[in-house]
Amino acid sequence: MTGARLPEPRGPLSAALLDMARGSRSGLPSLPTEAYGDDLQLALYVLYELHYLGFAEIADDREWDPELLTLRAGLEARFLDALRTDAPVGTADTAAQALDELQLEPAGDDSGSLSHFLCDHGTLDEFRDYAALRSLYHLKEADPHAWVIPRLRGRAKAAMAAVEFDEFGAGRAEEIHAQLFADLLAELCLDTSYGHYVDAAPAEALATVNMMSLFGLHRVLRGALVGHFATVEITSSPASRRLAQALRRLGAGPAAVRFYTEHVEADAVHEQVVRHEVVTGLLADEPALEADVVFGIRATGFLEDRLATRLLTAWRDGRTALRTNRIAPAFVSTSRRSPR
Repeated sequence: MTGARLPEPRGPLSAALLDMARGSRSGLPSLPTEAYGDDLQLALYVLYELHYLGFAEIADDREWDPELLTLRAGLEARFLDALRTDAPVGTADTAAQALDELQLEPAGDDSGSLSHFLCDHGTLDEFRDYAALRSLYHLKEADPHAWVIPRLRGRAKAAMAAVEFDEFGAGRAEEIHAQLFADLLAELCLDTSYGHYVDAAPAEALATVNMMSLFGLHRVLRGALVGHFATVEITSSPASRRLAQALRRLGAGPAAVRFYTEHVEADAVHEQVVRHEVVTGLLADEPALEADVVFGIRATGFLEDRLATRLLTAWRDGRTALRTNRIAPAFVSTSRRSPR
């Protein structure tokens, strides 16, 4: 058995799930009604992590436990139904239109943009909040997207593999983007351990990570995964430029700044590859997936907006955006160690 420590439960479902995963057969309560709430999102996060690095307290063979998979399916159905309701796709909506909309830059921090706020006003404590929450994804950056590669063909497959090759360091372990984010965490005196900040993460942050796993693990949602990935790549470069500026303003070291400057350069290229080869190639092969691509774009925007509202509301009130107290600087090793 390997992996992270188990998080603390946030309700009856997640408490019962954690007991079940450890071997208890006491049964489960009914599913929560709130699709975006802490109890359901934490339960989904735990179930999805069994397909990544797992948990030290859960045997590796529980990844394919039928009872856990049945529970996951029920939670996924509730989450997916909510996303389809809150990120609707019209019959006339096209992927090209949705991708064009992503290139409309928000006009300043009053737009609800996290990167604008952090660039212009954010404090070091607020940036550390942000980095801790984003670590739940960035320490496994690109892993959820890799699941789609066997489900693509031709142009889409080749282009997706090329982008992922860059995300995974182009053959150099020290250049893997997850490692670069671990270096950023260390520079900010944050813990670099995989999954360390899950207890600090509000449901809004868990939902953004869970959506990637939901789309990645289901072949039927391959179009949504491509739409999500296109959103990430198209919006990443300008946002990363602002986040690098924020870190320079705050006096952060070069390892912290480098994570974002790397994304300014790489994602400007990836944006064109994803749009013109991955998305266009997929829809040339499977035009019926266009609505799913649009759904992936819209669902990503919806969940990111919810997270931004949570963080900006807290920061403007002078509070931490975390569920726990503000994180004290940690003494971390200065050696480069892999988060994976």
